[in-house]
Amino acid sequence: MQWLQNLNDALTYIENNLDGEISYEKAARLGGCSTYHFQRMFAYVSGVPLSEYIRRRRLTKAAFDLQRGDKVLEVALRYGYESPTSFNRAFCNLHGMVPSLARKQGSALKAYPRMTFSMTIKGDQEMDYRIEKKEAFRTIGVKLSLEKDSDSSFEKIPHFWAQKQQDGTIAKLCSMMGEKPEGLFGICSSQEKLWQWNYYIAVTSSGTAPQGFESYTVPAATWAVFPSRGPMPQAIQNLQKQIMSEWLPTSNYELGTAPDIEVYLSEDPSDQSFEVWLPIEAKG
Repeated sequence: MQWLQNLNDALTYIENNLDGEISYEKAARLGGCSTYHFQRMFAYVSGVPLSEYIRRRRLTKAAFDLQRGDKVLEVALRYGYESPTSFNRAFCNLHGMVPSLARKQGSALKAYPRMTFSMTIKGDQEMDYRIEKKEAFRTIGVKLSLEKDSDSSFEKIPHFWAQKQQDGTIAKLCSMMGEKPEGLFGICSSQEKLWQWNYYIAVTSSGTAPQGFESYTVPAATWAVFPSRGPMPQAIQNLQKQIMSEWLPTSNYELGTAPDIEVYLSEDPSDQSFEVWLPIEAKG
């Protein structure tokens, strides 16, 4: 499948540049999607963030080089560490010993082999979905600015929700509901050329944004909409992984450029009713 070939081409590029600069933008182009979507897709399919995979591969190669007799400083610089101190810390965290000890025969080290994507069609869990074209609609909410490395940004989003729940923002947004499409939205938007990635907690509204809130217009797009229900956040994380690893590769669609959207339709986090909206475009 072309989707799998694209991902493996991106992995080949990463592997060939472990001892140099790795461009997430180039890896994403080889993967056939935006940088933002590539990082998300990689994490869901592989179970490990892209930055962590690269770190493990570099430190695996570093151990081989040390055992071959290369100097610690040379190896540190080769794999992107600006000082022996930072290299020692990272190496010890992964291998459980400082680099100088790794040079000794009999040292017990860890190895993380190169990853290769292949497809196993399980078919053991049904997925409900529908394809919908939606016109642009305006939302009002609060914004979290995300970093270029979306691996770290993803960790910030749950804290953002918790903070806004605690300070009463979520309750205020829920009181503003009424326009369609209804629900409490989690919107992850990206402007790839400007490296601007933002996450909004918002509701649909054509009114003026109150003080402390911002407006954002969701563009017109075609979406694959996946409804589900379950305890949060496990239920939505499991669904997103299933979408990326099972539905998308076997569909006739590829990722579009519109935002990723989560829509929360009930209040009980232990049995949340929700939808995942994936922007899609027809292949070819």
